[in-house]
Amino acid sequence: MRHGKKINHLGRTDSHRKAMLSNMASSLILHKRITTTLAKAKALRTYVEPLLTKSKEDTTHNRRMVFSYLQNKESVTELFRDIAVKIADRPGGYTRIIKTGNRMGDNAEMCFIELVDFNATYTAGKPSDTKKAKATRRRGAGKAKKAETTETAETSTEASAE
Repeated sequence: MRHGKKINHLGRTDSHRKAMLSNMASSLILHKRITTTLAKAKALRTYVEPLLTKSKEDTTHNRRMVFSYLQNKESVTELFRDIAVKIADRPGGYTRIIKTGNRMGDNAEMCFIELVDFNATYTAGKPSDTKKAKATRRRGAGKAKKAETTETAETSTEASAE
């Protein structure tokens, strides 16, 4: 039974798991994409996404909180300086996991885990700097436009008749 099993322990002690996730998160922040097993990538996603959310607001408290998880000054600087600017308007979902097949030695499922906004393949077609106006999905919007066009048409015909 899996009662109360909220995290994958990855076959490691608590201190080893925390150190491994900290190192993987630092590598992900510095390199923007890393290759790992699927289980580790899923554990890393839950570890690093709250840190990315904290980086959106650049305060001393948030920097110290993130540093307590990462223990790497360069990755904290990179996170708050470069990454936070790109993910500022994203409401969540900062990482992407792409499965790449199985490893030759032990047949473990391998994958890439990457930061979403830093993959040129997926973001090449979309201009990330320009913001589009959000389209409303109200049903009555067509009626209002139609009424405006008929009113302007009536006024223009009255003016031409005079």
